[in-house]
Amino acid sequence: MKLKRYSGNPIMTPLPHHRWESHTVFNAAVVQHNGVFHMLYRAQGEDRISRLGYAVSRDGLEWSRLDRPVFAPEADFETYGVEDPRITEMDGTFYMCYTGYSAQGTRSALACSQNLIAWQRLGVVLPDEDNKDHVLFPQRIGGRYCMFHRRPPDIWLAYSDDLLHWTDHQVIMRPRPGLWDSVRIGAAGPPVRIDAGWLVIYHGYDQAHVYCLGVALLDLKDPARVLSRPEPPILVPEMPWEVWGDVPRVIFSCANLVVGDELWVYYGGGDRVMAMASAPLADLLAFLR
Repeated sequence: MKLKRYSGNPIMTPLPHHRWESHTVFNAAVVQHNGVFHMLYRAQGEDRISRLGYAVSRDGLEWSRLDRPVFAPEADFETYGVEDPRITEMDGTFYMCYTGYSAQGTRSALACSQNLIAWQRLGVVLPDEDNKDHVLFPQRIGGRYCMFHRRPPDIWLAYSDDLLHWTDHQVIMRPRPGLWDSVRIGAAGPPVRIDAGWLVIYHGYDQAHVYCLGVALLDLKDPARVLSRPEPPILVPEMPWEVWGDVPRVIFSCANLVVGDELWVYYGGGDRVMAMASAPLADLLAFLR
């Protein structure tokens, strides 16, 4: 089972006349709200500092973007950039998990918004440790917020009562020796609730440093329980703009959402451009079974 690439890929590329996004545009969060698709994408320009741009689309394929970033480094843990946003909507508020990068290392941070353009920083949620690839579940589990994060090389799960203080950390998925995800793994976009469980897209890489995407299914009531994790990847670098880029042989996703009866996965190719691939939910479920 492989995701099918959109024929019009890549859907977004750098703009030479915008200094802040003239080098790369990649690793975007995408949400659908009130019939419109919204994208927050990571961009780098001449200074190689990551900022987040905003784009909007009626169909999720053709995008119009603002001329200026909507989220740029401000805090001391962000001096080298704000990276890899993942957005989850809960109770009418959009929460953005993002990575702040500085001389301190990488820090897992959280911001919130009502309109996806103006953002309020809530702070670092996993202080005093290098961490990233964190993403919120779209609903509480057992009355508490739930979040993936990544203490290398594994995917971890944690719980919180207030979104800022996280406890009950536990490893739920580890790299698998001899497979495409043998070295390090991390979550992609927010988990998708289906009748069979939590559908999870994740990335991983091997000794050759080739980034691919895989899929897993977690228990609805206890997401620490992995119901299925097929061995083959569902998307591997093949296209020229995936194989060659700012970082070669990379497919990295921060967004996956249900559109009709399909799962659309937005991903960065070669750490330089944005693309989309999809699959019928029924096919993904059959693959997981």
